[in-house]
Amino acid sequence: MSKWKSALLAGAMLIVPAQAFAAPNKEAPVVVFEPSQTKPETIPETEYNSEAAMADAKAKMQKEIDEAIKLVEKIFGTDKLPPVAPAQLALAQTTTTALIPPGSLEKMLDNLYGKLFKGLLGEFGGMSDVMLSIKTGVDSEKIATLDEKSKTAIADLFDPYRKQREDQLMTVVKPLISEALTDLEGPMRSGLAHAYARKFSAAQLGEMNAFFATPTGKAYSAEWMALQADPEVMLAMIKAVPPLVGKFIDRGPEIEGKFKALPKEKQLTDMSDAELAKLAKLMKVDVKTLKENRDAWNSPPVEDAVEASEDWGAADAAADAAAADVAEAAAAAADAAGEAIDDPAFDRENWSAADRARVEQLEEAASSAASAAYDAQEAAIANARKKKPSGK
Repeated sequence: MSKWKSALLAGAMLIVPAQAFAAPNKEAPVVVFEPSQTKPETIPETEYNSEAAMADAKAKMQKEIDEAIKLVEKIFGTDKLPPVAPAQLALAQTTTTALIPPGSLEKMLDNLYGKLFKGLLGEFGGMSDVMLSIKTGVDSEKIATLDEKSKTAIADLFDPYRKQREDQLMTVVKPLISEALTDLEGPMRSGLAHAYARKFSAAQLGEMNAFFATPTGKAYSAEWMALQADPEVMLAMIKAVPPLVGKFIDRGPEIEGKFKALPKEKQLTDMSDAELAKLAKLMKVDVKTLKENRDAWNSPPVEDAVEASEDWGAADAAADAAAADVAEAAAAAADAAGEAIDDPAFDRENWSAADRARVEQLEEAASSAASAAYDAQEAAIANARKKKPSGK
C-alpha cells in the first residue's frame, strides 16, 4: 500500500464505516513527485483511475452502506419509530448545537493528530523496526538494538525525500479529513437531536440548554467531545484491555462447557425420512432431492457400493425395498398434508390430545422403521464386502 493511501486510510477509518474499505481490492497507482520535479504534464488514464472505475467504486460503496443502514434499521427498529414533535425536536437541536459546535470533531481528532498521525507515518514510512526488517532482511530484534540516529539514516538511504513526503502528506491529507469532519457534523447533530428529543423531556432539555448558556456550560460543551480522544483517556482504556481479555480467557472452560451442554445442531444426514418430508414441504422442494443429498453424504464410494450390491441376498434386497417404501409413504403423506396446509383442520393445535398422540406415535414408528431399514442396508453392504473384498 502506498504511503499516502496508508495515511488517508488511517484518517478516514475514524469517520466512515469499515464496509466502505472492504469493496475495492485493487490499489490505484500513485505518482510521487520529488521536490526537484516540475508539475506533470499528464497522467495516463488506466482501468484503476478512469472515471468509470471511480464511479463503479463509489456505487459499490454506496450499495454496501445502504445495506448496512437497512441492517441497523432492522436490528434497532428505527424505521418504525414515531415522528418527534417539532417543539421537542427544536429544544433538542439547541442542545446538540451546544454539544457539537462547529469544529468539534476536528478538535477531537487534533488530540490524536500529532503523535498518532506522526507515528503512523513512521510505521508506513519505513522508520519502524518491522519495516526496516522487511526492507533489509535483517532480524527486527537486531534492528531494535540500533539507536534512532542509525535508523533514521537507514530509512533516508531508502527514501532521501522521506521528510518532505511526510510533510506533504500532512499538508494534503489533514485538510481533506478536516473537510470531511465538517461535513459529518451536521448529520451527527441531527441524529443526536432526535435521540435527545426521545430520551429527555422538554423540561430536562430546557435545563440543559440553560446550563450550556452559562460560561461553565459553554466551556464544558466546547471540550467534552475532544476529551473523549484525550491521550490520558485513551491510555486508560488501553490499559484496561488486558484484564478484560484475561477475564474471558479465565472463564473460557466454563463458557465452553455451557455451550457443550446444548444438543448439537442437526445435519441433513441426521434427518429421518419423515423429517425430510417436513423439510421439503417447508422449503417447497421435492423430497426426493433432499433424500438424494442426504444419502449421498451417507453412501460409500460408488465403486465400493457397486461391488457390494452384486452379492446382496434376498433379505438385504427386501430391507432396501422396505426403506424405499417408507420413504415413498412419508413423501406421499407430506404431499397430501401440504395440499390443505392452509386448512385449520391440519393445524395440530386444533387436534384432540388422543389424535395428536396417535399421529406422533405413528410418525416415530415410521422414522424408526426408516432408520432400521438404513441400518439393515449398511449391514448388507458390510456383509457383501466380506464376501467380495473391494481389492483396495
